[in-house]
Amino acid sequence: MLGSAHDRIVLELVPCSLTTALLSHAECQLHEMGLLHPESPQRLRLIRDALNLAGLTQRLALYDAPSATDAQLSRVHDPRHLAALEALTPQSGYVPLDLETRLNPSTMTSARRAAGANIRAVQLVAEGEVDNAFCCVRPPGHHAERDRPVGFCFVNSLAVGVSEALARDDVERVAIVDFDVHHGNGTEHIFYDDPRVMICSTFQALLLPQRLFSEHEDRIINVPLGAGAGTRAFREAVVRRWLPALERFDPDFLFISAGFDAHWLDTVSGINLTEDDFAWVTRELRAVAERHCGGRLVSSLEGGYHVGALPSCVSVHVGALMH
Repeated sequence: MLGSAHDRIVLELVPCSLTTALLSHAECQLHEMGLLHPESPQRLRLIRDALNLAGLTQRLALYDAPSATDAQLSRVHDPRHLAALEALTPQSGYVPLDLETRLNPSTMTSARRAAGANIRAVQLVAEGEVDNAFCCVRPPGHHAERDRPVGFCFVNSLAVGVSEALARDDVERVAIVDFDVHHGNGTEHIFYDDPRVMICSTFQALLLPQRLFSEHEDRIINVPLGAGAGTRAFREAVVRRWLPALERFDPDFLFISAGFDAHWLDTVSGINLTEDDFAWVTRELRAVAERHCGGRLVSSLEGGYHVGALPSCVSVHVGALMH
């Protein structure tokens, strides 16, 4: 990614009516959990190549993600959780935390960059330097709870960004929308008792992380979908459940946990969505942000593991943020 001096030049040259920032860092690719693990550094390389091929990169404002500090992470995580992750970090090889989640020597370096990207994205959008932002980062974060790593996730990077937004005097209410195929149990765990935060989520029922989920209709709108649900069921969930709730809540800032593993090619799921579904829901959410938040929107990469589907889905998502 480009450094800060070049970033300002890019911002001056971008001709789009909406300026979208893309935040990432080379250190986000240092974390890995083994050659056959689906959550691999290849994910970001594929996305970068797809954005280049689609002609989007030169129209984005590119920023290097800073590294989040302990104080910033502790807004949403128990300091003992962070200390335990650092203490368990190996000098080489892997330390398993559960059947699918492993620390390597650079895991926390990558996770701090992912959280830092969300913090910087909030600052850029809130200060009007860009209209919206996409954090192209890994490891994902929405399963990480306040005090435990879960399902490929160590630090809840989007939640850290939400805490940055809530610290601002001009933000009283924040909405989070999560269309990853897995329930964002970590985000819900962190903000369950916070009346300033609404969470709207769709996910495939009975998949990992197999945590209980809330059905509070006022602030936490969970819509589990069955295998094979497809386009119609997903869009009905958005139109009938998410959008009315978001209108009532009237958020000042909107966040998207952008997981693309509900795509029909992704073998981790069976909801069978398409690129058009992800473009459509992004446009709908951008319209919500424009009506209620002055356009303030930050999206952050979560799941999506098919080598063909992930880059094309991210391309249409970013393209919809830009237009």
